[in-house]
Amino acid sequence: MLQGDVPERDLTAFALPELGRLHETGNQWAPYQLLDQDGVVVDPVRVFFAELQAEDKPASTVRSYGMDLLRWWRFLWALDIEWNRATRMDARDFIRWMQIANKPQRLHWRHRKAGHSEETAPKPRTTRKKIPGTPNAITGKVSPGPQYAARTRAHCETVLRTFYDFHRDEGTGPIINPFPLDRSRRSGRATPTTRLAGPLPKSGQAATGRPSRNVRPGASRTRCSTHCSPPSGTTEIALYWPSGFPTGPAQKNCSPVGRAMPSLDSSWSV
Repeated sequence: MLQGDVPERDLTAFALPELGRLHETGNQWAPYQLLDQDGVVVDPVRVFFAELQAEDKPASTVRSYGMDLLRWWRFLWALDIEWNRATRMDARDFIRWMQIANKPQRLHWRHRKAGHSEETAPKPRTTRKKIPGTPNAITGKVSPGPQYAARTRAHCETVLRTFYDFHRDEGTGPIINPFPLDRSRRSGRATPTTRLAGPLPKSGQAATGRPSRNVRPGASRTRCSTHCSPPSGTTEIALYWPSGFPTGPAQKNCSPVGRAMPSLDSSWSV
């Protein structure tokens, strides 16, 4: 549905407020917590962090995801938007802001830990500033610019899409993900129907729920690559045979990994 009646949001003078924080707990069961401005744990993020741990993600990954979620939550708090009420227009404005606006300038953590403010913090010893994009003379690393890098924006969008996908599947979030996948990449994405049966199968892998044949233990499922005629005693429809089955004269040109299966008997089920 077009939202033509919704006025365009002006982000020209928007400044991301420094609300909430990502807290390192030192607890291996919950290494990081996203806290709001009152110090209360943000529960949707807490559940998502637990899911990341269940997927064997290290604490560094949880922290990386948490920084992106903190940025998104600050954006929502500044505009007074509930996380589960965010629309694609809100997500679009957030991505646009990351593309155009400069990164917020924060007080260095050392000065913050010492109790300094923006006014009382000691000034840098030199006023010379590196031009953004200038490579380091020793390491060759390019100095960061005032805006968010493309890889930072891409990582943030992926994290938020994963977060909303998780809560949509759990039934605790919005039905429509505010951060949709690009249309050119949706063809290989699981639909709601296939997601019920698990992830999409890899190439050459049977889909979940597909009936499988009862194959005798030790039998090879490799098809004869040369399409040779089956030897005597075999059936035309039997294109597989157990590994190690003796080869006949008609199978002399066959690949060792592709042989015809002997005739079916009562021990086989089709």
